[in-house]
Amino acid sequence: MKSDVFSLTALWIMAAKWEMEDRLSSESARQLFLRALRFHPECPKLYQEYFRMELMHAEKLRKEKEEFEKASMDMENPDYSEEILKGELARIIYKNSVSIIKGAEFHVSLLSIAQLFDFAKDLQKEIYDDLQHLHTDDPLTWDYVARRELEIESQTEEQPTTKQAKAVEVGRKEERCCAVYEEAVKTLPTEAMWKCYITFCLERFTKKTNSGFLRGKRLERTMTAFRKAHELKLLPEFQYEQLIKSLLSHNFLKEALEVAVAGTELFRDSGTMWQMKLQVLIDSKSPDIAMQFEESFVHLKPQVCLSLWISWAEWSEGAKSQEDTEAVFKKALLAVIGADSVTLKDKYLDWAYRNGGYKKARAVFKSLQESRPFSVDFFRKMIQFEKEQIFGWIISKKN
Repeated sequence: MKSDVFSLTALWIMAAKWEMEDRLSSESARQLFLRALRFHPECPKLYQEYFRMELMHAEKLRKEKEEFEKASMDMENPDYSEEILKGELARIIYKNSVSIIKGAEFHVSLLSIAQLFDFAKDLQKEIYDDLQHLHTDDPLTWDYVARRELEIESQTEEQPTTKQAKAVEVGRKEERCCAVYEEAVKTLPTEAMWKCYITFCLERFTKKTNSGFLRGKRLERTMTAFRKAHELKLLPEFQYEQLIKSLLSHNFLKEALEVAVAGTELFRDSGTMWQMKLQVLIDSKSPDIAMQFEESFVHLKPQVCLSLWISWAEWSEGAKSQEDTEAVFKKALLAVIGADSVTLKDKYLDWAYRNGGYKKARAVFKSLQESRPFSVDFFRKMIQFEKEQIFGWIISKKN
């Protein structure tokens, strides 16, 4: 049903756009929008496009008037009334639509459209003020107000010219954004509000810059906001994961480990969270990796542990002896049963051939052949190893 309504409103909008742009008839376009709204009185898209159309019409009239004035021609056209030129028709649509369609998201969408038109400064201010007044309890409002600080230019007459001065100015703007967010999380201490704050910090942190000063400030702000949110337990798991990935990509291992430890404390039964913590420990070359793998299995259900066992075996192959790695595989096969064990057996066989050749692979194959289930690949691998062994023997005989 929703898709049908969307298709119908899209047709209304297309028809109005054709009237406006191809037939140059703003009045026909207006009538089409009004008819469409009688059928779909609560459709945000219709109001948005109707609002946009009236602003485009006002802009067009302003340009026409300007051309007439340049040519010193008399204007008798009543369409050039000051109210229409200022976008009063768009203002009426705005007022009517926000009385019907509630919520900050729709409000912000109209403000974003109004900001595309330089002549509509008064209307932009009115919408912005109404947004703050009507939707104080919506995180989207605070998020919009905070991000708006990035667009506000410096009050000083001279604009920064050097790279360092520009970095300092960007840093000031971001500080102002964070000041708004700090006020927001005090006024609205919810998970949704903290999510907006941390998302902003992450966006700025991952933004490329050659300024060490700016990079350091962004890291400091991100970690400060994270610690506060973590203490209040108001961050969803996926944001811990996002933050760890961002920190790792910039090689901030100490900070990544802090977030990972905090994440596993809060989400002890999350396999993903433990996987990320162990990855940080591996990247950090921690001496406690094996112990941490063991600890993770204490908190996790067996059915989510397969990827951790595989990670442990892969790490052990590169960092430990063959005996240690084989011990990991054997422990894993005792802990992981059923269909999940199929992948482990395949990897165990691969590891055996890679590190001990045909004889080791044959020994592992024999030790596992009674431990069902298996994959077809398990047998195909062993057949291939046998073929390679025979082929190698034939070549050696010929030589």
